[in-house]
Amino acid sequence: MRRMPATVVLGMLCLLGGCTQLRYYTQAAQGQYSLWSAARPVDDWLSDPVTEPRLKARLNKAQQIRRFAVSELGLPDNGSYKRYAALPRPFVLWNVVATPELSLQPLQWCFPIAGCVTYRGYYSKDEAQAYADTLRAQRYDVQVGGVPAYSTLGWFDDPLLSTFINYNDAELARMIFHELAHQVVYVPGDSAFNESFAVAVEEAGVQRWLAHDGNEAMQAAYLQYTGRRQDFLALLRKYRTQLEVLYASDAPDADKRVRKALVFAALQNEYQVLKQQWGGYAGYDRWFEQPLSNAHFASVATYNEFLPAFKKLLEEKKNFRAFYAAVHTMSRLDSPERRRRLQQLASP
Repeated sequence: MRRMPATVVLGMLCLLGGCTQLRYYTQAAQGQYSLWSAARPVDDWLSDPVTEPRLKARLNKAQQIRRFAVSELGLPDNGSYKRYAALPRPFVLWNVVATPELSLQPLQWCFPIAGCVTYRGYYSKDEAQAYADTLRAQRYDVQVGGVPAYSTLGWFDDPLLSTFINYNDAELARMIFHELAHQVVYVPGDSAFNESFAVAVEEAGVQRWLAHDGNEAMQAAYLQYTGRRQDFLALLRKYRTQLEVLYASDAPDADKRVRKALVFAALQNEYQVLKQQWGGYAGYDRWFEQPLSNAHFASVATYNEFLPAFKKLLEEKKNFRAFYAAVHTMSRLDSPERRRRLQQLASP
């Protein structure tokens, strides 16, 4: 897709959003433009004698995964992930997620095109932390998390990035399938619907890709990864339920704050036990790096709230084409009816 100068993008955003957040939109436009500027066609990287052999191997693998996404998963065949950009930072951006002090309901921020979402992204970690500090000063619970990739929803051709190109094969496939899924169906203002759908596509896609291109070692490693993830999510559900009961109770706010701290301390301790059961695997340590808060639960819930419903729907439809059509139909419903249908699907 043809590139737009940052000033044009900024002008579009200002017209749509009224320039009420000019500084935020400026960093967003500049950050997106920097990706376009840094990205070169994968074929250029592959033919360049300076490109390291390891990077060439990863780019070749990404192209194989990209072709599989089109041929086997029915994901969009466009210019996305056919260019590569090397970034001078570990993440492409940092998301700020926030909730009230005694609630698990995340704040929302509304933007042109994307609608209202439960996170606010910054291309600079320092700017993300500065905004998070302003929210903490207002007594919000806040989490700042690094993001290796994001989707422009088909408006532009998303590049492969150095922030995830060195993931193992299954994780690389998972990332590409997830972000391409956002180009299939996206409902402005419904983050839980969008992310749960993309996770359903990524999980089913990786299983199919491993069966097609993987070996026994890769399949065993991914099975271990999914088992740990299920353990992690079960741990969070346990303590999320405790917090929901606590916040809904008639206890004084002062008592809720004390008991909230005890819940988070228990969660931290039980995670250490779980790590030992995993043989010391530390893949979730980054989630626990910042002081635990309600925002941590909100960020995970966004990606998993409706996942069982979408997995059930894919199982019923039996193929991706029929699944996408059903999700498209559901996306046109109003929010309450959409949620009701998903809850109905997820019920035993």
